[in-house]
Amino acid sequence: MENNQKINLLLVEDDHNLGNLLKEYLEEKEYIVTLAADGKEGLKKFKNGLFDICVLDVMMPIMDGFTLAKEIRILNHDVPLIFLTAKAMKEDAIEGFNAGADDYMIKPFSTEEFLLRLKAILRRTSSKSMYNSELKEFQIGQYHFDFDHQTLTFKDESMRLTTREAQLLKLFCLNQNEVLDRNYALKTIWQDDNYFNGRSMDVYITKLRKYLKNDPEIEIINVHGKGFKMLVPQVVNK
Repeated sequence: MENNQKINLLLVEDDHNLGNLLKEYLEEKEYIVTLAADGKEGLKKFKNGLFDICVLDVMMPIMDGFTLAKEIRILNHDVPLIFLTAKAMKEDAIEGFNAGADDYMIKPFSTEEFLLRLKAILRRTSSKSMYNSELKEFQIGQYHFDFDHQTLTFKDESMRLTTREAQLLKLFCLNQNEVLDRNYALKTIWQDDNYFNGRSMDVYITKLRKYLKNDPEIEIINVHGKGFKMLVPQVVNK
């Protein structure tokens, strides 16, 4: 999701000063911000609007951020949520993620870091929308990849991919020459980023490297602490 398409953001923060500071900062960055002062007001505004992302304070009067997040998740399973909190306990972070959070920021924080995390979440959301889109065929260097038929063709030779291989390769194609976040890939394809699924994905990535070895300009590299990147000279979506 690009910033030339303005992002609608719901900010629910009971600290008047912080709420206005973040609102002004984000509006300077060309976000459209709706500000609410408590959870009940935030839920009402969410029901009456259409938002690309929600930023929720945790400790609020009337309705706390965790409760608000659960109510939002009933209405919209996919909208990204970021929690803002003064709580630094591990248990609080776990409760936040269990309530449906995509990220969790501990006060005080820099507005620059906040904006970077916001953009990262929006990129992942955009990528997920693309994954579910109608894009079905890709040119990967000298290879042609047909997602619907699960075939990878090099010159006149075609091979059939398994469903998981095809799903993972499509995700790489949609994120060509960009970092593919490891946890995002696991949650998108395996629905869970646990250890065993992570090991399974590593095996599939090894297989994809082998399948793509005939074109020396294609490379799937590890990006330490983040995920993977498929380096391709040029990818044209048909």
